[in-house]
Formats: sequence, structure tokens, C-alpha cells
Amino acid sequence: MDAKRLARIKEMEDDFNQVREVVRSLDKALTYYEAVQGRISRLEEYQESGQWLQDFEADERGELPPYMDLRRGVLSEDGLDNLLRDVLDLHSRMQAL
Repeated sequence: MDAKRLARIKEMEDDFNQVREVVRSLDKALTYYEAVQGRISRLEEYQESGQWLQDFEADERGELPPYMDLRRGVLSEDGLDNLLRDVLDLHSRMQAL
């Protein structure tokens, strides 16, 4: 038996299995990502409409219920902006591929 051939086949088998696993994971992740596109659009509209700023200011004035009654990570000063920037970065990475 040719030792080089066997080593090559084993190496290619490892590559094959790893790529297959990653492709399956990416496919699943893209399916989830496609499912939230409407939510991404709503968040963009919320930020751009000025409604986010109004809600943020209302929170700053203490007009919203306590955090235990109303979660509001979306109102953190950088949270929404960072998330939407991450979305744009992800789109750029996918286009580059």
C-alpha cells in the first residue's frame, strides 16, 4: 500500500468532515438569520424614526416601569446601534465570501 496515498486520503477525509459540519451549521444559522430579517428591519425603522430617542429620553426621565417589569436592553445607549452595525458587518463578510 502507498503510505502517501493513505495519508492524503485521511487528511482529505478530515477536511471533508470538518467542512461538511461547518456548512451544515452555517446553513442552519442562515435559516435562523433569514427568519429574523423582518425584525432587523423593524429595529432599523425604530432607530431611524426618532421613536427610539423618544423612548430613551422617557426612560432617562424615569417615566418607564422598573427594569424588573420592563426589560429595555434596546434602550441602552449603544446596544441597538452596535447590533445594527454588527448586522452590516455580517453582510459585508458574507458579500466578501
